[in-house]
Amino acid sequence: MTAYPTLKLFIAGQWIEAGEAGTMDVVNPATGAVIAQCPKAGPAQLDAALKAAGDAFPAWSATSGAERHAILRRAADLLRERAPEIAKVVTAEMGKPRAQAVGEITGSVDVIHFLGEEAKRRGGRLIPTRGNQLIAQMVTHEPIGPAVLLTPWNFPVNLPAKKIAGALAAGCTAILKPAENTPGSAQLLVECFVDAGVPAGVLNLVHGDPGPIAEHLVASPVTRKVSFTGSTAVGKQLGALAATHMKRFAPELGGHAPVIVSKHADLARAVTMCATTKFRNAGQVCVSPTRFLVAREVYDQFVAEFAAIAGKIKVGDAGADESVEMGPLAHARRVAAMEQVVADTGGNRGEVVTGGSVIESTGYFFQPTVIANPAPDSRFMLEEPFGPIAGIVPFDTIEDAVGIANSLRYGLAAYAFSGNLDEAHYLGKSLRAGMVGINQLIVSSPETPFGGVGDSGFGSEGGEEGYLAFTDTKLVMLAKAGG
Repeated sequence: MTAYPTLKLFIAGQWIEAGEAGTMDVVNPATGAVIAQCPKAGPAQLDAALKAAGDAFPAWSATSGAERHAILRRAADLLRERAPEIAKVVTAEMGKPRAQAVGEITGSVDVIHFLGEEAKRRGGRLIPTRGNQLIAQMVTHEPIGPAVLLTPWNFPVNLPAKKIAGALAAGCTAILKPAENTPGSAQLLVECFVDAGVPAGVLNLVHGDPGPIAEHLVASPVTRKVSFTGSTAVGKQLGALAATHMKRFAPELGGHAPVIVSKHADLARAVTMCATTKFRNAGQVCVSPTRFLVAREVYDQFVAEFAAIAGKIKVGDAGADESVEMGPLAHARRVAAMEQVVADTGGNRGEVVTGGSVIESTGYFFQPTVIANPAPDSRFMLEEPFGPIAGIVPFDTIEDAVGIANSLRYGLAAYAFSGNLDEAHYLGKSLRAGMVGINQLIVSSPETPFGGVGDSGFGSEGGEEGYLAFTDTKLVMLAKAGG
């Protein structure tokens, strides 16, 4: 395998190098250099992918769960074998440090394995009858149909893997449209499924401009399910389009995760975990801890120690130096967004304790940044920064902290640190989010659901929910013939 693959479409079991809509540049965000040309699918190629998914659905949905599991297991094993080389592509496309890229890929292996196992486990259930005339009441989960999978760039292997594995395990066919700046990672993932024996038409891959492609695929009568991970604004637009055509829609959208640090917390542990996790993937993580709400009794110490850790993070081109701890932002627009957030501070609107500036280079780098006491109406407190900026706010009572944490319409992840058991239970119950971590910052595993509430979307990926999301529930009530 070369360091970066020749990019292609994959439609009806065939790799296609030419895109009918032309090509687009793939740029290394650490250097600004163009590293590849990616073919853009035209309307006819999108229609071909839709036809392939529609034609393949009857046979794939009738394939036994054990056989679907076997194919997904082989795909996962291939992904594990190829992880070191695929990680190089992840780093080249979006700047993620190599260790983080490998971790993303190996985590994806576990997700595929788990969802493949669900294909064997999900047999439905029997419900006891109330009278003698009914013999049985059976609930089954039927594959919903061809699915369109739309994924972003920040986890270019893990997010497509979740959607592909959930869809294929449930018996659905799929069309994957990955982010335009990380096509190579998605292509190498698809190759694992193809090489594992996924039949022609069951999994298709298209690249190109996200708006026109999404509109074309979602509006098609072939499509029965749309799974989208991305921004809240785009998710609302796609949700409206899907609703117009009565398509099932599962959005996993933005977040602005609060972290409550109680006076009862193990402060040293909380500071270290929060500061190191916040800047993972340059803060470009939907569940990234971002708004740190800290008890006033320990606020000054938390700010000082957090800023000290942030100031020592090594930033640079992870593709050239494996000791780099934080890579670049995905593109120039993210850098401009960070500058806007920092510009809305100063005076009584927040103090930049460390960082706050662009790192001059040919790539898209921004300093790990800590803002102390950002104003309640500041850009940082109201909008997801999706970058290496943390804000730290003092609170007086735990109820005040919960009020601040729940004040936004985002509700993806929330976290809290407390050594008081009653307080920890209160926080777990009171924080409004789809996922809550208490005394730890991990809210995702292959076995657990991943999803949010409010403007962070609805529905879940991962866990048994990640399988059931691609199914329709059917009830069969069987009575004796002749009454």
